[in-house]
Amino acid sequence: MNAPATTAGTAPRTGPRPAPWTRHVRRTAAVLAALALWQLLAQFRVHLWLRFSQFPTVTETAREFARRLGTGAYWQDVSESLTRIVGGFALAAVLGVAVGTALARSALAFDLLGPLLEVLRPIPAIALVPVAILLFPSNEQGIVFITFAAAFFPVTVSTRHAVRALTPVWEEAVRTMGAGRWRVLWSVVLPGALPGILGGLSVGVGVSWICVISAEMISGEYGVGYRTWQDYTVLDYPGVFVGMATIGLLGRLTSTGVELLGRRLTRWLPRTADGPGPPAGARVRWRRARAVPGGSS
Repeated sequence: MNAPATTAGTAPRTGPRPAPWTRHVRRTAAVLAALALWQLLAQFRVHLWLRFSQFPTVTETAREFARRLGTGAYWQDVSESLTRIVGGFALAAVLGVAVGTALARSALAFDLLGPLLEVLRPIPAIALVPVAILLFPSNEQGIVFITFAAAFFPVTVSTRHAVRALTPVWEEAVRTMGAGRWRVLWSVVLPGALPGILGGLSVGVGVSWICVISAEMISGEYGVGYRTWQDYTVLDYPGVFVGMATIGLLGRLTSTGVELLGRRLTRWLPRTADGPGPPAGARVRWRRARAVPGGSS
């Protein structure tokens, strides 16, 4: 008996799929368990190899978080950090996709830019803080530059590999119908490479948060990173944990935004049950089309 066929790129199912509410319960339980463990370790000042004697409890952190939500300084810091992330990441996304596509499709661009980028890529973006201080007239511009540098290389590398991985048959088929270079680029290359590009964007936005917070700690005047470091210098440990929680929530928010954008831009792709994808109705229509000989999505 032949094994049931599976869609390319989709792992075969090994058991019954859990109900959506079951997965939500498990995720919520995992978070609550971690918070309960934190509360116990901090409340009883556990001091083994790891020292929790200086840790604030969950309740102390929550009270401080609630207090700061009512202050203008907190929202100013959040606004400053978000503005830096959006500016630097947007610039990195546009230039990263453009440069990555050029490296993959142009031998001249690869010869001119490839060696330079490969030398610069291993340098951590946070190590560019002294360079940014020397180059830019204000700390604000320097922090945006650090954010840009952090996201640029993941987006560039993922775009280059995604474009190179495209099958030549697609491009040749479009060219036989008279399409020019730009039509091929916009109709075949970029849509085909879009899943890989979105993977680079997802990585880039996470790295951007790491570097923008570090840059704010070093040379910022406002921002979540700056405030977190100031709280540490005055031994305000609940404030430090509020800053850490804020960074995590903002990072999750921006990552979710990139994921939702990816879902919308790649609605034409079949999805696995666990991955991002179109609504269930769209998946059913795609499967029905695949089941009909000669059918297409």
